[in-house]
Amino acid sequence: MMSPIISDLDKLTAHLAARGQRRRVAVVCGTDVDTLKAVADATAGGYAHAIFVGRVAETRQAAEGLMDLSQADFVDAADDTDAARKAVALVRNGEADVLMKGLVGSDVYLRAVLDKTAGLLPLGGVLTHVSVTEWADYGKLLLFSDAAVIPFPTPEQRRAQVGYAVERCRALGVEEPRVALIHCSEKASERFPYTLDYADIIAEGQQGRWGKVRIDGPLDLRTSCDAEALRTKGISSPLEGQADVLIFPNIEAANTFYKTMTFIVGAVSAGVLCGTTRPVVLPSRGDDAATKLYSLAMALL
Repeated sequence: MMSPIISDLDKLTAHLAARGQRRRVAVVCGTDVDTLKAVADATAGGYAHAIFVGRVAETRQAAEGLMDLSQADFVDAADDTDAARKAVALVRNGEADVLMKGLVGSDVYLRAVLDKTAGLLPLGGVLTHVSVTEWADYGKLLLFSDAAVIPFPTPEQRRAQVGYAVERCRALGVEEPRVALIHCSEKASERFPYTLDYADIIAEGQQGRWGKVRIDGPLDLRTSCDAEALRTKGISSPLEGQADVLIFPNIEAANTFYKTMTFIVGAVSAGVLCGTTRPVVLPSRGDDAATKLYSLAMALL
């Protein structure tokens, strides 16, 4: 039986709270206020238990008044590198369920995640990033990939992006995700070699590679998300202008979309790493507490 469709990010946190299952979150150097507020909200909501790894004294001081520290665990570390390695080990060994980045460099954090012998990425696995944005005028959550990890996806990596995004959609209760393969127009062209592979991805979707799913492309952003634009251009698409997922051609397009939605449109967004053996949260230093909370919620889902 499918879960009820989670159409906005507040419903996501409410769903986790109603589920009543606390997941253990290993937070690497969780000393910044926004990370602490996010973890505090998840703890108060009854769906997270925090394990703060590294900078223990600093974390305790920063958390005063934000959360009940008696509900958290603490693990000492020699430095940030040691903290990242210890947190990854907790997750890898099943002593924590989710890994979350606090105020630590992404290079230090990802080095521990990607360690070939002690990290969280399986041999041959594809590490990618899936974001979700809540755009009020759209009426449902919109997922997109990849704004943070893969610069120029290979055909194999793009297929992995489709698969992970579809999995996220189903976790949100969307039974038949609609996936748009994004380009600046609706025509494939040798000038943009990645568009020539879109037809094969669509065919693989129709053959059941990702289960029940609708995939179409190339489509531009508007024809992916606006039925009127499809009618105006005289285009027929199985997505009907109601995409659940946007697969961008490269990190530049996806990151620009992410920044546009958050900075200019004011939309709320979140994101999670995919491809690892356990969920990994990789927030930006500029993300606010709400973004970090929703990113954690996506991982906990």
